[in-house]
Amino acid sequence: MITSYAALSEFGRSLLKRPTLSEGLPIISEYAKQVSGAQRCSIFIYNPNIQMLWTTLADETEKIMVHQDDGIVGHTLKEAKPIMVNNPYDDPRFLHTIDNKTGFVTENIASIPIFNSARRIIGVFQLLNKPGGFSNEDVKFMIFFAHYISGYLELAMLFDDDAKLLAKETK
Repeated sequence: MITSYAALSEFGRSLLKRPTLSEGLPIISEYAKQVSGAQRCSIFIYNPNIQMLWTTLADETEKIMVHQDDGIVGHTLKEAKPIMVNNPYDDPRFLHTIDNKTGFVTENIASIPIFNSARRIIGVFQLLNKPGGFSNEDVKFMIFFAHYISGYLELAMLFDDDAKLLAKETK
């Protein structure tokens, strides 16, 4: 894991210049992949009104919506703790339909809940396909990183027209 305080500080400054989710999520994703060595990053936002998690950012795919009870992402939400799976096709919680739909082959997953300032889960941060699999050290960094980005996500969701529009579309 390549991380330094200077790089994290620079990441934070560039993120603050991007007030909308559509601008900020790609920056978060790229930084997380660079630091972790993962192939893909997905950031799911939770809508408790419809009990769904959605992402407009899942590298190389369109919007993904998952019910709160489904997949590793749903179990991360339900358990409110990190889940690391280095062999997802053998895990009964794994949602095969997304790989089937996108053609992507998930080799490993690290899935971390994102909490808001009131300690409610507002989303789930996932990294996929790290060569050699994910370690406990990776998960510790991702927990820290989820805390780091949570304030930005909470504010962006309050003020972002795209997030408000998606929430209305799905009601």
